[in-house]
Amino acid sequence: MPKITLSGVTVDFPFQPYRCQEEYMSKVLECLQKKVNGVLESPTGTGKTLCLLCTTLAWREHLRDAVSARRIAERVRGELFLDRPLSSWGNVASEGDVPACHADLPKIIYASRTHSQLTQVISELRNTSYRPRVCVLGSREQLCIHPEVKKQESNHMQVHLCRKKVASRSCHFYNNVEEKSLEQELATPILDIEDLVRSGNKHKLCPYYLARNLKQQADIIFMPYNYLLDAKSRRAHGIDLKGTVVIFDEAHNVEKMCEEAASFDLTPHDVASGLDVISQVLEEQTKAAQQAGLQLGVGEGSPSTGLNLELEDLAKLKMILLRLEGAIDAVELPGGDSGVTKPGSYIFELFAEAQITCQTKGCILDSLDQLIQHLAGRTGLFTNTAGLQKLADIIQSVFSADPAEGGPGSATGPGSQYYKVHIHPDAGPRRTAQRSDAWNTTAARKQGKVLSYWCFSPGHSMRELVRQGVRTLILTSGTLAPVSSFALEMQIPFPVFLENPHVIDKHQIWVGVIPRGPDGAQLSSAFDKRFSDECLSSLGKALGNIARVVPHGLLVFFPSYPVMEKSLEFWQARDFTRKLEALKPLFVEPRSKGGFSEVMAAYYARVAAPGSSGAAFLAVCRGKASEGLDFADANGRGVMVTGLPYPPRLDPRVVLKMQFLDEMRGQGGAAGQFLSGHDWYRQQASRAVNQAIGRVIRHRHDYGAVFLCDHRFAYPDARAQLPSWVRPHVKVYDSFGHVVRDVAQFFRVAQKTMSLLAPRAAVPGLGTEEGSAAVAMSPSPLPTRKAMSLDVHVPSLRQRHSGSPVTADAEGSLCVEYEQEAVRAQCRPRGLLAALEHSEQLAEGPGDKAIPGEEEAHCPTLLAPREKRPADEQRGKRKKVRLVSGPVCASSPRHGGRSGGSPRPLWLLTAPNQAEGGVSGPTCPQA
Repeated sequence: MPKITLSGVTVDFPFQPYRCQEEYMSKVLECLQKKVNGVLESPTGTGKTLCLLCTTLAWREHLRDAVSARRIAERVRGELFLDRPLSSWGNVASEGDVPACHADLPKIIYASRTHSQLTQVISELRNTSYRPRVCVLGSREQLCIHPEVKKQESNHMQVHLCRKKVASRSCHFYNNVEEKSLEQELATPILDIEDLVRSGNKHKLCPYYLARNLKQQADIIFMPYNYLLDAKSRRAHGIDLKGTVVIFDEAHNVEKMCEEAASFDLTPHDVASGLDVISQVLEEQTKAAQQAGLQLGVGEGSPSTGLNLELEDLAKLKMILLRLEGAIDAVELPGGDSGVTKPGSYIFELFAEAQITCQTKGCILDSLDQLIQHLAGRTGLFTNTAGLQKLADIIQSVFSADPAEGGPGSATGPGSQYYKVHIHPDAGPRRTAQRSDAWNTTAARKQGKVLSYWCFSPGHSMRELVRQGVRTLILTSGTLAPVSSFALEMQIPFPVFLENPHVIDKHQIWVGVIPRGPDGAQLSSAFDKRFSDECLSSLGKALGNIARVVPHGLLVFFPSYPVMEKSLEFWQARDFTRKLEALKPLFVEPRSKGGFSEVMAAYYARVAAPGSSGAAFLAVCRGKASEGLDFADANGRGVMVTGLPYPPRLDPRVVLKMQFLDEMRGQGGAAGQFLSGHDWYRQQASRAVNQAIGRVIRHRHDYGAVFLCDHRFAYPDARAQLPSWVRPHVKVYDSFGHVVRDVAQFFRVAQKTMSLLAPRAAVPGLGTEEGSAAVAMSPSPLPTRKAMSLDVHVPSLRQRHSGSPVTADAEGSLCVEYEQEAVRAQCRPRGLLAALEHSEQLAEGPGDKAIPGEEEAHCPTLLAPREKRPADEQRGKRKKVRLVSGPVCASSPRHGGRSGGSPRPLWLLTAPNQAEGGVSGPTCPQA
């Protein structure tokens, strides 16, 4: 492997790095060597994960070699290294920076949002020459292999049952960990979370505790975000941050995760279920005590039931919950569904009314823990301990720091100023109405109030990490723009910044702002316009024209699920969806996680199918498809963003966040280093858009187009929020016809150029369309039909029949048709340019006869034709436009040859500006 020397450190890299990769690694080394924090943005496809791993591990090995050199120098009692800094080892080995021994070398903590993302990172690590000691942390829900524990319904029940079995040494998987964890097969290889489970099943030892053992000696530890950001998770997993290098990959989610980790919502259902569980246990314990001849409130616990908790303690616990419920209900609310907001310090006043204070929290938490552990493994109506566990987590969160430390646990400390208490009615339908369990009866008596304790400063969690003694903190992602304001939100210093360019060339990316649709109507997702007939109709026509010129896969991102569902409902009512599916079948991202993998599999299969025209995947910004999924090569040749996905302006949390930022900014001084509420609101939309844009270019030899279909993208301040690698390519169009022309030309050039430059990958999936198709899942007729049904995932369409008949007016209207060649893989011309030239030769041939063995796809639609540019038109000559009369073949099959080889009529528009600009209103009344 090539060796690159940067800042005195030799880095083994799998290939010769690009210039932007060297710049990225230099910035990482600057953070490590100077012990400072960094915010590094590098687009998806530039290999930032590989750069991070190779650089940090090379730096750590360099530091280890410096320790060895110093120990050798001390052993021989020489003065060669003692009288001056070890300059031969570079800046990293200066005397003040070299640890005293190998055990003091900094550990690397690599965090990402999900375990699936961490699995991809570990896969990248295996492709390097580095073989560090690795550990990946997970929950019992993911790692436990004990049959009885796995059967528990909730994660916290698994935790308590596991602890009970470990304490009693009744889990043989745990008992085998100590003697087998040091075996070579388990200690040396690079294991991801799936490998841990397989090894645990093979060797009959607990993967969860094996990971905790491996953590002690690991050089690099992988874990999800919340293990670091949540104080109780850090304690539960025994994470020591002192002197560590912490890396947050995909850090565009960090702001939200920081705030959510420090926030909670306590519902009436939570309190009611906890009260019912305590009442049931109290009744059981009272009966057991009476049977044993014990006096109420006096005794030695309840040995007959196994609960080491006195009846008096249970009664006190119940009284605390009743007082808390009463204190929340006593708060007066204004009329309607609005709530009341109070300062963050109010939470301590409220809890004090229920006798929950810093002095009593220890006893309360011990009692709750013993009660939950006692119920672990039991079945029945009154064993749902989710409410009790949530209350315990809330108390830990509120009192996470001592008052002397100024954390949120202090009513007067600086931590409480970053919180707001919001009490509001419990909005229906309540979960209590969806269940018939007896423990819901308390909450069902009346509509209660929700106690929300919201953190509005991600910097609060970041500062806590710094207080834990982190050596260096690196936040990196492909979509952090604007980087300066992102760092401002974190509220800690970031001396090192980087906005990296992309490794692609200008002919691999096309970005267009489309203010108006083919009919001239303004495209807008603004609140007052997004559901208008004019806007929805124009957006549907724009999608049809874009679907015609974008080959293979097209991703369409909507601002929200309601906007996507309303658009589909409108298009189906007007027969738009049938015409769109004639171009590309539509696949819709479901709200639930259950059907998502099925839809994705069907989409990949459709794009990879031989002779397919591709497919369109309709998704939501900030949704499941907007990050973490690979739409490389043919799976994502185009991304269409249909609007700016602003957060809901009337949501209480959004309103309070904006008010909080304006308040902090108005204070001035150190507290004034905050964004304004308006700037934050705009950036939430921009970051969601940037994340969607990142789906289109996934590696060095990828290419694609980005369509920004909202007139507000034309504003300079909106374009300034786009990633730095995108901004130079943005062009604002005043005519939709020019969009179609330029995009068609872009794909002709890109297809021909990249087919010559892209390497033929020996391994499927490594940077070519062939690889992408090879790894796509094989087509499955039944799942594909289910996934393509719009009614399945759009509630408003479930009662409708998906194939609405075409009206007589629609059949009589003038339609624009186009011909698309769909041939078998072995007969299909290679590349889009070759295919277009081939189709032009067929058009010029006598009788327009099809080549033997070739199939045709006939796709009638009301949308503008794909632009064909014969050789004479490319030389600048104008092509005549003919209007051929005849019946519209609306019922033509999508696939099939022509009988007798007779030419099929092609409907064209009479006016050149209509052909260039798409379909106009008068031409297609239904559209």
